[in-house]
Amino acid sequence: MANPFHTAIPKPAPLLVTALALWAALGVVTSFGWLPLQIWVWSGVGLAVLALIDAWRLRRRATPEIVRNVPEALPIGVEREVVLQVEGGPRRQRVDVHDLHPGGWETQDLPRRLALAPGTVSSFAYRLRPNARGDFVFDGVQLRLLSPFRLWRQSRVAGAPQRVRVFPNFAPLARLALLSAEQASRIVGAHLKRRRGEGTDFHQMREYRVGDSLRQIDWKATARARRLISREYQDEKNQQLVMMLDAGRRMRARDGELAHFDHALDATLVVSYLALRQGDAVGLFTTGSEQRWVAPQRSLGAIDTLLGACYDLQPQSVATDYLAAATELSLRQRRRALLMLVTNLRDEDSEDLLTAVRMLQRRHLVVVASLRERAVDEALDGPADDHATAIRASAAARYLAQRAAVHDALRRHRVTVLDVTCEQLPAALVERYLAIKRDGLL
Repeated sequence: MANPFHTAIPKPAPLLVTALALWAALGVVTSFGWLPLQIWVWSGVGLAVLALIDAWRLRRRATPEIVRNVPEALPIGVEREVVLQVEGGPRRQRVDVHDLHPGGWETQDLPRRLALAPGTVSSFAYRLRPNARGDFVFDGVQLRLLSPFRLWRQSRVAGAPQRVRVFPNFAPLARLALLSAEQASRIVGAHLKRRRGEGTDFHQMREYRVGDSLRQIDWKATARARRLISREYQDEKNQQLVMMLDAGRRMRARDGELAHFDHALDATLVVSYLALRQGDAVGLFTTGSEQRWVAPQRSLGAIDTLLGACYDLQPQSVATDYLAAATELSLRQRRRALLMLVTNLRDEDSEDLLTAVRMLQRRHLVVVASLRERAVDEALDGPADDHATAIRASAAARYLAQRAAVHDALRRHRVTVLDVTCEQLPAALVERYLAIKRDGLL
């Protein structure tokens, strides 16, 4: 069955425009009496008949069949290959092809001109890079056909519309899946001083090793075996981690091509994946533009649930109500958990956020990750060669001092605060999560 298509009115091709220009020039020559009038008239009639026949043949020409091969799920900011297959008709023809991909996406190798042989299928690939998350539609493929005599060209849209979903960048998770949890932690940049054998859950008995602490020695087992026996512990499993993401106006700030919220989502996936590998349950709560809730789940399949819950969420130009968010989360998350709030703090947030965090601290362990714009650091560290750069550096210093005051107020209430850039966020969250596990604070 033929794919649905839309056909535009045929337009004159360059060859027809040239022919009309020559006919007009011939009319000028005729007006001076250098040629008989009949020659000009009959040449025009002949050109008109030829053009009408060519247009009629173009309209009768069948639209080539189009098949697009593109994944249903794409990661944001990552190039992917899209393959278009174009089926030739009963006659040889030349066609210009342009895929109607979602607007604003970067592409390479489009449009493409194909020479279609009768009864064959031509295919080509082009590169595409999504720059936004959510649901998108490829509206079809635009074809530009030439008439047999190349006097006319016509645009047609062929192929069925195709929906795709753009997710946060899950490519790093594929790399981490091939590594152990400890190796994966080092890959993302987390640095921990691991105390061997000291966790919170008993794991096994083993012979004493140099470096074991005295409190690890099981004296009853040592007496029975007549050699030193140590208890070995592992980090407690089946704990709960809830990632709390701000989707308000502050997270619309951009570092590079992506908004802070996109960086926060990527970092959330990394720390969630490692927590699941550690045997913990992971949940998600978003606030700001809208509230979305995923109750903590175990097993690596929870990553798919997290992706499905947040892939189309966009930060909006609204103020985040931290107190309302804390109240809602307290009602939903009854069991004690590690709450990691990712936001971008300002001095005006101090009182509201402090009240919200103290409410959550009654039951949970709270970590606040405050994103810092890279441009602020660059303005402060750059040379102040003129009046404008000096003012910019002074404003950056004042802004950072106000942020530091908010962070210090939280730290005085025993809240862990991570003041990081987007690039530092994944490693900082993983490092803090593993340190809390190691020290048995949860």
